[in-house]
Amino acid sequence: MKISYSWLQEYLDIKVSPKDLAEKIERASVEVDSVTQPSEGLKKIVVGEIVSMEPHPDSDHLNVCQVNIGEDELSQIVCGAPNVETGRKVIVALPGSRIGGNVKIKRSKMRGVVSNGMICALDEIGFEKDVVPKEWADGIYFLEDDAKVGEPVFPYLGMDDYLIDVDVTPNRGDMLSVYGVANDLGAIYAQTPKLTHPNVTEGTTQAADKVTLKVDDSVAPIYKMRLVENVTVQPSPRWLQIKLWNAGVRPINNVVDVTNYILLKYGQPLHAFDFGTIADQTVEARFARPGEKLTTLDEEEHDLDPKDIVIADTEKPIGLAGVMGGFNSEIETHTTTVAIESAVFEPTLIRKTAQRHNLHTSAAQHFERGVNRGGVAEALDAAAQLIAELASGDVLAGIVSGSDYDVKDEVVSVSLKRINHVLGTDLTEANVTAIFKQLGFGVTVADETFTVTVPPRRWDIHIEADLLEEVARIYGYDNLPATLPTGSTTLGVLTEKQHLIRESRRLMEGFGLNQAISYALTTEEKAGQFLMHPSEPTKLSWPMTADHTTTRMNLVSGLLDDVAYNNARHVADVALYEQGRVFYKADADQVRPDEEEHIAGAISGQLVVDNLRNAKANSVDFYQLKGIVERYLQNLAIEGDITFTATDRYPELHPGRTADIAIHGHYVGFIGQVHPSVAESYKINETYVFELNLDALIDMPKQANQYEPISKYPAVTRDIALLVDKTVTNAEILALINKKGGAYLKSVNLFDVYAGKNVPADKQSMAYTLTYQNPTATLTDDEVNQAFNKVETTLQTELNAEVR
Repeated sequence: MKISYSWLQEYLDIKVSPKDLAEKIERASVEVDSVTQPSEGLKKIVVGEIVSMEPHPDSDHLNVCQVNIGEDELSQIVCGAPNVETGRKVIVALPGSRIGGNVKIKRSKMRGVVSNGMICALDEIGFEKDVVPKEWADGIYFLEDDAKVGEPVFPYLGMDDYLIDVDVTPNRGDMLSVYGVANDLGAIYAQTPKLTHPNVTEGTTQAADKVTLKVDDSVAPIYKMRLVENVTVQPSPRWLQIKLWNAGVRPINNVVDVTNYILLKYGQPLHAFDFGTIADQTVEARFARPGEKLTTLDEEEHDLDPKDIVIADTEKPIGLAGVMGGFNSEIETHTTTVAIESAVFEPTLIRKTAQRHNLHTSAAQHFERGVNRGGVAEALDAAAQLIAELASGDVLAGIVSGSDYDVKDEVVSVSLKRINHVLGTDLTEANVTAIFKQLGFGVTVADETFTVTVPPRRWDIHIEADLLEEVARIYGYDNLPATLPTGSTTLGVLTEKQHLIRESRRLMEGFGLNQAISYALTTEEKAGQFLMHPSEPTKLSWPMTADHTTTRMNLVSGLLDDVAYNNARHVADVALYEQGRVFYKADADQVRPDEEEHIAGAISGQLVVDNLRNAKANSVDFYQLKGIVERYLQNLAIEGDITFTATDRYPELHPGRTADIAIHGHYVGFIGQVHPSVAESYKINETYVFELNLDALIDMPKQANQYEPISKYPAVTRDIALLVDKTVTNAEILALINKKGGAYLKSVNLFDVYAGKNVPADKQSMAYTLTYQNPTATLTDDEVNQAFNKVETTLQTELNAEVR
């Protein structure tokens, strides 16, 4: 919100520069985005008066004007504006001047006629088009008659003012007004702001006899209205227009402008209805009914939701409460009676309505952050008084209330000891009392405990911590001492889960994979891919984009997006892993999803890039990724056998190159090649992936000590080649060898697989190296042969293997 420096000076004795004032606001209250002066960068733009005018001899739309710019001779300027006329004070950019967009104006000829400068419209000297009043949108701007010819034009347009753009946090909605900022600065500079209060002159006719209010107080706990009759709708005076356009608000007319002015001044959103359009002189505040529609003031039609709050008469909605008024009840030139609404609506409902209809208005912004519930009537009175003055209206007697309650001050207590303990200060009772009084709070002290009475204009203060913050910021954050914490300390250590997660990252990077961090939000389709167990999706009520509507239920889809990003940029060799949380829901009625820590990987192309070898031949395959997963699980020291079981239950994975991963019979994840059709949809090359339930791995029992001393005695190896059915798996053979290999069998390695010539079609040859080693003595051939013979016999008996 842009706050006018000169407007603040109406209420406070400010003796610092605008930039210093902005720095004070930023240090003590809210962030300040910028401090600007609209006239900055502009020069040689003055007040001129059109003395005479004649048509251009070679154009049907240009006029040659003789303009008084305060010099001895008139200045000739060619102007093409449709509204140019003699006797008017106008904005003149002299030759050599700079106007909006840093455009330089030169003396020139227009179709053969000399033009000594330019007669300007507001947008040509830097005004945003959306704040230029409609009556001046398509032509030059006429200044007031009191403007002095030849003087700089900036003071007459408020362009010499400084605008402080405050970025208000959600908890400080009171700063969304000039009064709010003035009150806060008054506390900072120990001044009492000279705020004005309305004094309404009412007629004898009672407003309650003219209008009936029917309000659902669950949506509008406070709803008040005033009526003003016999108004004359016309443009607002210059002072009001200046205040509005400097705040970024377009002036409309004297009635609408007053409601916007009160919003800027008090922070209370108001709305003015054309009372003549309201059926049966009845106004309702209620939830929308099924099938109702409303065309808002921006002339857009909206299908109303039953959760929207509407303002309606007995026939139709006439406004979207707290967001925007209806086009069917807008103030027009023929309006004679105005109904002014001032209310408090439920913030959550307003926020959701604004999001639902994509109408993020100033009124909605204020209601979302809260408004001063104790100032609803005062803002309404101020608006009625000003409309009566500017539109020659008659204010009917009394405020009509549809709903109301007694707004009370908040009472919060805090002790001096607590304040000094938290802030690390040595403030006295007098110091703290003075701070609370500077804030405009009531305060009483008993036994060094402050009982603070907070007025409704500071609706963000409810608890002791809020008072501590107020003391700190008014005392000055820069004045707080820097102290070291006192008390006993404990040695910080990682939990077992944290240690294992960090170890997991170290291992993955050691295997050659780079860490990726993907969005936890994705599309519903991608969230439902690569599921390790059934789950209902968790959808966001108000997603920011269509690509981030649902919480992820897997990590692989995010990694595939990263692979696609790289492949699209001609990076073919991609090896990534991600550790993060996924979100599962057992059923749709579950309010919050369960969170699981997972780790996943995706490799496409070569894991180890070798430019001297054929890239395709050297690309990663199922077994290379399987080796990474197996080694990772072994390095975590999880007790139990690791098994990979072929499966086709994942539709996103290749049915012949996919396996479930289990440890001691407990399912922990999957591994496989991304199905070609899925790879095509992601626009990626051949890719292999895995995903593991890291929480399950953390909970599994671990080997306490993995250290094993290197034996000083030699190892003995035996090779065995088997002819077995093609249905026999390597895992089955390894299981039997390890089972019957004896106590000294150290390792078994498959070194050859052959199927083809000289081997029956339904058979395959598989060769293994068995390594034996006794850590305490040298093995004899008899010991090795005895163990090796048991292996041969078992393989022949149980697998019908033929030893070659």
